[in-house]
Amino acid sequence: WDRPLPPADEVLALGADVPVCLAGRPARMGGIGEALAPVPALPAMSAVLVNPRVEVATPAVFRALARKCNPPLEPLPPGFASAAALAGWLARQRNDLEAPAIAVAPVIAEVLAAIAATTPLLTRMSGSGATCFGLFASRGDAVAAARTVSRRRPGWWVRAAPVLA
Repeated sequence: WDRPLPPADEVLALGADVPVCLAGRPARMGGIGEALAPVPALPAMSAVLVNPRVEVATPAVFRALARKCNPPLEPLPPGFASAAALAGWLARQRNDLEAPAIAVAPVIAEVLAAIAATTPLLTRMSGSGATCFGLFASRGDAVAAARTVSRRRPGWWVRAAPVLA
């Protein structure tokens, strides 16, 4: 439309993930999505995204959040040598919204288990749910995993995709 993108503070009211989506590059989100920090270049890898076709209202997830003051996350390293190194670092991090999102929509736990059964490098919930993802070292592994999840859960939305660096 030949118009500049609005600043993050103007679009945050549309949704907590809108600022990071408009940024168009990998970032670490904090707060309710308003705090974006750049991340080192990401290694080549693929992901499988899975949504069980349920809506999860972000305000409901935040209301279910038992602890709102959590310890800081581990600092970002200067880089990641491989997809496995990134997955290892991510495995030591947390999504404080995962447990409350599962309380709001228990099917999220089923999604995480379905992805984990395909042996990804890492399985996590995205944001406040309900979409979850698995990281894979290769596109072939991600495509095979997506087919497996789709076959086992034909009603779910499942896609394999490259991770943008």
